[in-house]
Amino acid sequence: MKHWIGLLVCLLAVMPSVGQDNVIDEVVWVVGDEAILKSEVEQVRINAQYEGRRFDGDPYCVIPEELALQKLFLNQAEIDSIEAGESDIIAYTEQMVNNYIERAGSREKLEEYRGMSMTQIREEAREFVRRELTMQMVQRELMKDVKVTPAEVRRYYKNLSEDSIPYIPTQVEVQLITIEPEIPEEEIDRVKARLREFTDRVNSGETSFSTLARLYSEDPGSASRGGETGFTGKGRWVPEFANVAFNLNTPNKISKIVETEYGFHIIQLIEKRGDRVNVRHILLKPQVAEDDLIASLARLDSIADDIRAGKFTFEDGATRISSDKDTRMNHGLLPNANTGTSKFEMQELPQEIARAVNTMNVNEISKPFIMINSKGKEVCAIVKLKSRVKGHKATLTEDFQALKGVVLERKQAEKLEKWIIEKQKNTYVRINEKWRNCDFKYPGWIH
Repeated sequence: MKHWIGLLVCLLAVMPSVGQDNVIDEVVWVVGDEAILKSEVEQVRINAQYEGRRFDGDPYCVIPEELALQKLFLNQAEIDSIEAGESDIIAYTEQMVNNYIERAGSREKLEEYRGMSMTQIREEAREFVRRELTMQMVQRELMKDVKVTPAEVRRYYKNLSEDSIPYIPTQVEVQLITIEPEIPEEEIDRVKARLREFTDRVNSGETSFSTLARLYSEDPGSASRGGETGFTGKGRWVPEFANVAFNLNTPNKISKIVETEYGFHIIQLIEKRGDRVNVRHILLKPQVAEDDLIASLARLDSIADDIRAGKFTFEDGATRISSDKDTRMNHGLLPNANTGTSKFEMQELPQEIARAVNTMNVNEISKPFIMINSKGKEVCAIVKLKSRVKGHKATLTEDFQALKGVVLERKQAEKLEKWIIEKQKNTYVRINEKWRNCDFKYPGWIH
């Protein structure tokens, strides 16, 4: 759901501007039977300023128009009986609230900063998410019949001037074999003893779970929030963690030590709500010894030599040897989660892999190197450069799908623009005289 996140103006930044308490509120726009208040415009402006957003024009022109467009889409949702799904609203609301907590540092700091309870903050975020998801559904419904034919793509490309032909950055496909160095039993025992110590300190009242999480947890996503995950469904966690978290029934009770592919955890229940649970956890990862890293690098060096000598293929090695579950069953081919393909621009690759393949030739195998995998673990790896297409101006033969995407976006934008223009004609709009002197993106607001 990148689109709605991109539209997000963070509610965390709500704060009064200097002297705002002395400003008498007024209606600046009316769209249908919905009013847009000066205070709403000011609030969006302050939020945007906090977020570093820059407006393409006068904010006091751009913001009211954006709010007016929102009201058009929401009005259409009512007409067509379009409603966002409750499960999506809950999931994205919790994601937003978790982001707020992370930025503020804790639930308590967030409540103090906003001057609101967590219930009020969550309800405000929920309403924002409901509107954004509903607007997206309306837009998808409006554009569902927009299609692009091969002839349209060819015509678009033929009519492009030389300077207008899109540039396609260099793209590569990479195969990967990783080995996780052996962790000595004594190191695992050390980590477990540390977690048991944390449990004892919380149970004795010496310190709080959240304080220990901030100080020691190795989960970058939750440590700054005192280990808090936010309300989460069972399917969004790895099974070992989810099973323990959902079996906790007493608030503040701490679980036994849980092992997952990320490391070792202890979990504390905060609250259960239907099929979602909010917990805190502390993650500790066993440290890899230098000698074990060296041994794993040497093993991979030998594997790479055997592949180069033709004893077996890189694909066979990835399937039989690699510890990377995300690529092992696909012959080591690295997937690009952002595009759903196996092609990456160089800046999209993990830093260590990009550094390795930067000067490699196609079908060449790298020297072994150390990297951090998707689970945050230190592993040893070798990569094979499967393909490289150098940066170039788009051509019909090589880049048809990319060009088709450009044409589709243009047709969708045109469809939306026509709908907005037609909607403007049939909607009552009144703009305060002081707010009319604007170069609106859609001039039809003033009849």
